[in-house]
Amino acid sequence: MNLKEILELIDKVADRGIAGVEIEQAGTKVRIEGKTTQPQVIHSFVGSDMKSDSQLMPAIPMHALPPAGARAEAPREAATAPSNQHIMTSPIVGTFYRQPAPDSDAFVQVGDRVKKGQVLCIIEAMKLMNEIESDVDGVVREIYPQNAQAVEFGEPLFGIEV
Repeated sequence: MNLKEILELIDKVADRGIAGVEIEQAGTKVRIEGKTTQPQVIHSFVGSDMKSDSQLMPAIPMHALPPAGARAEAPREAATAPSNQHIMTSPIVGTFYRQPAPDSDAFVQVGDRVKKGQVLCIIEAMKLMNEIESDVDGVVREIYPQNAQAVEFGEPLFGIEV
């Protein structure tokens, strides 16, 4: 993915009113969130260097994006959380997995102490496994989705007591 394509993607996110998009190609991972008036690159490049136009993978077809001005469905709400509980929400749409493989132990259980940056789950989106990391230190008090359940952008995943 080259800089021109990233800038075009940022423009598309802004033009379409998309809440966010995450793309990974050949070791390069880009996540753009359009929550603010100006989208910004949240995660830039992991792994390989920028590629020239001749080395690019096919782009996402525009018909796969929602029409301009479309509003996403409101995320499912978590039960009322105590004031000292932080609710981690899904950064993307996909399938929620509690463990790295079907025969592995879960990343975390209710009652586990977690640190900021610790992997809590995986969300599979478009055949990519996205590790979701804790954004706070604390103790896991709630795990809202079931394993292998589809989750929406902004849907509650974990309640973490801080």
